[in-house]
Amino acid sequence: MRIEAAVTPAVAAPFEVRTVEIEGPRADEVLVRIAGCGVCHTDLHVRDGRYPMPMPAVLGHEGSGVVEAVGAAVEHVAPGDHVVLTYRSCGDCSSCRSANPGYCREIFDLTYRGARADGTNALSAEGGLHGHFFGQSSFAAYAIANRQNTVKVRGDVPIRALGPLGCGVQTGVGAVFNSLRARPGTSIAVFGTGAVGLSAVIGAAIAGCSTIVAVDLQPRRLGLARELGATAAIRPEEGLLGEQLREVVPAGFDYTLDTTGLPDVVRTAADALAPMGVCGLIGGSRLGTEVSLDMNTVLFGGRTVRGIIGGDSVPSLMIPLLVDLYADGRLPLDRLISYYPLEAINEAVVDTQSGKAVKAILCPAAR
Repeated sequence: MRIEAAVTPAVAAPFEVRTVEIEGPRADEVLVRIAGCGVCHTDLHVRDGRYPMPMPAVLGHEGSGVVEAVGAAVEHVAPGDHVVLTYRSCGDCSSCRSANPGYCREIFDLTYRGARADGTNALSAEGGLHGHFFGQSSFAAYAIANRQNTVKVRGDVPIRALGPLGCGVQTGVGAVFNSLRARPGTSIAVFGTGAVGLSAVIGAAIAGCSTIVAVDLQPRRLGLARELGATAAIRPEEGLLGEQLREVVPAGFDYTLDTTGLPDVVRTAADALAPMGVCGLIGGSRLGTEVSLDMNTVLFGGRTVRGIIGGDSVPSLMIPLLVDLYADGRLPLDRLISYYPLEAINEAVVDTQSGKAVKAILCPAAR
């Protein structure tokens, strides 16, 4: 089948909307008509060569849409079902079997290989093309996903809005719910108020945290964070960040979350913890990036610094919960979203990088 897709032709090159070929689903696969796909900074990191991915390629990993066809071994969804696509995991390693699919032993290969495990590809075009990014490649009118990363959702909410639940929103809210297990009345500082950080702010408000501090350089983002549940907002350029944080919570925070991936910010987030506090690292950095910590601060305070992938979520459970929260008005997803046609993908990228768009969603003209 011929479809429209946004192709990354080479590292650091602008996206190009082209007509490509897509196969039908194999036994364990699902063909999805994409209604919306969020633009995530991970897509841009891959485009720019921060993480290795063969090019040319179709990226996109926050897809949502309607099932068009399923393979013979797929039983949990059927044509016409609304689905959210999430990251691909193998389903069989020790991490997957212990309900920790974000730490799948095969996840890096399944995410960035650019092909199925056997080396074949559902996408093709003259000159070659790589797909199966995060097991979906959903910057396109249609995507082939696997049964492992296809989550059925209720059909009475706008399906084009739900793609970010598969990655950014699931990561931010899940970090608060699952990784930190934030308790009512506790304190949290969130560093970076993009889509993931704002999702964490929302999650903290739902969890009942009494002190929620948002940290960012952009006043507009901080204003939105206040509207979404933050009890305080801090701009680092208005004074020494550590001192500003201590003014809000002198004894230190129960939890901190870094969404920036910047070593200096990570160090500040770790240093801002109270004894027995937990700092979660969500932001992506270039491979090999290092951060320094004061070992005595960690040791004698019993503090924890840990990585978090996908909000430690089991997507088949977490995504339907997030959809219910959205439908009930407790997850104000629409406050984060700006919609763009697929052909405006480069405009959506510029707006994402400038901060104009918190969460850009591409809407392919699939019929």
